[in-house]
Amino acid sequence: MGEAARPRPGFGEGPLSRAAALVYTLIVVELLLLATTLPGLVPLVLLARDVSNAPLAALCLLPLGPALSAALYALHNRSRDIADLRPARAFWRGYRLNLRDSLLVYVPWLVWLTIVAVGLGNLAAAGLPAWWAVLLVVVAVAATLWLANALVICSLFAFRTLDVARLAAYFLVRTPGALLGNAGLLILAAAVTALSSEAVLALLGSALCAALLRTSRPMVAVVRAEFVA
Repeated sequence: MGEAARPRPGFGEGPLSRAAALVYTLIVVELLLLATTLPGLVPLVLLARDVSNAPLAALCLLPLGPALSAALYALHNRSRDIADLRPARAFWRGYRLNLRDSLLVYVPWLVWLTIVAVGLGNLAAAGLPAWWAVLLVVVAVAATLWLANALVICSLFAFRTLDVARLAAYFLVRTPGALLGNAGLLILAAAVTALSSEAVLALLGSALCAALLRTSRPMVAVVRAEFVA
């Protein structure tokens, strides 16, 4: 009797509709990611994998920061209702709102990573010991995990850049589950790039952003509960 009285899900509320809405949103966001990063992606794929090209690669990667921020914003604010899907509008809104903030955290990371790459490539010429390479790699990984936190925070919340930087560093130790999840995504991204190319990684962009949002849920929950008035 109770089961019969329970209202049936309306149009767009069932599991199949929600799955279709997610797939559609991922496809649209992926296409927009490619469109906004294409000016840098094409020359990046054509560049030889040589340390001398690190500064050029950094320039090619410059459009990626705001695009990732817009994708995170669009996926976070997506509708679960298949009858009310506007991922393109959410993407462009996120791009406009987060352009400045995302660049302020992304560009310093990109510059630092370029310096690390050049240092690793010229380690022997500089006469530095082998353990120095390990240290540089550890620093680069830590900086990338910090960037993942920073992009999520500045994409979903309105904080000053200095506060975003501090929170991103704070959550490297505050939410170890998110840290491990993001580290797994970083390993996956590195493996895809090493075994194929940057172009293949770009085709997985929206899926990786969705995964980043999922692994960052503990951090987002704490930020909303403790740092948002």
